[in-house]
Amino acid sequence: MAAPLDDMFSLCVDPGKVAGSVEVRFIDNIKVKYCSSECRQAAADQYHRVLCLGPSQEDPDHPINKLQDTWRSMHYPPETSSIVLMAKMVAVVKQAKDKARWQKLFSHFCSRTANEEEEIAHKLLGEQFRGQLASLHSLFTAALYDDHLSRWFVPEGFCSLFALVGTNGQGIGTSSLSQWVHACDALELPAQQREQLDSFIDQLYKDIEKETGDFLNCEGSGLFLLQSSCNHSCIPNTEASFPDNNFLLHLSALSDISPGEEICISYLDCCQRDRSRHSRHKILRENYLFVCSCPKCASQMDEADVTSEEEEEEEGEAEGETEGDEMEDEMTDV
Repeated sequence: MAAPLDDMFSLCVDPGKVAGSVEVRFIDNIKVKYCSSECRQAAADQYHRVLCLGPSQEDPDHPINKLQDTWRSMHYPPETSSIVLMAKMVAVVKQAKDKARWQKLFSHFCSRTANEEEEIAHKLLGEQFRGQLASLHSLFTAALYDDHLSRWFVPEGFCSLFALVGTNGQGIGTSSLSQWVHACDALELPAQQREQLDSFIDQLYKDIEKETGDFLNCEGSGLFLLQSSCNHSCIPNTEASFPDNNFLLHLSALSDISPGEEICISYLDCCQRDRSRHSRHKILRENYLFVCSCPKCASQMDEADVTSEEEEEEEGEAEGETEGDEMEDEMTDV
């Protein structure tokens, strides 16, 4: 299940058709991108009828529009689709003939809001966000309430649903630039040419990042049951990717995996994995509610608990930007 940024209704999964997707009209006369009438009908049958805005597409007072506008106003970056993914989960259950099947499927995802043993709480559910969460809960209930899902609409259940998406949501990246960079990495080049190419790519990313921030290759958020079952390691033997330029996730081995060896992914990006043990643990505690004990962290256990230089710089910049600013904190994902 995925929630693309630009289109909360698309369901196209055919790699051969995605590149040539066209705009087609649905029964509500709202233009939405699908690759075929079959793809369009699949979306309608699974969730679109509940979320369809019809002639209210531009109505700022429509409950779903109010929910999305409120989310954009309080979350950085505004394009992230967590609240849309939660809405799609509700819509799927509401439209399903076998509602129990879907509720059981969603129950397999981790949705705890705190780790009492380690005294850790999910950072997006902290005290500083209480007012924002209450507002989102009220709007979410007004837009999507269903008796079959009443447990998701009480305050505790809403926080649990929020934690489920925050913990398990996988950023979906289908950037053609990243595909090109991967192809460049696979080239066998003389040392000097490799150094020149790597330098060019590094500078290219720096220039682009000035415009896009940290979300260059992130086009949405999705829930993937098998991938979410993989534990974390700071030295993973597997990585998730989207080589078909759609939201079909592939898990690829980074090294030989022996029979019986656990398949681990990293919940951190490559830059975060290069930070100090203390910095890595801070990110994992706040977003995933656990203390990492992977081989890399175990080998660095005797190191001082110091913050990485990169993080100190980022925190310094953030403090400079927010000095004297009395606005509420933004609900920022990893």
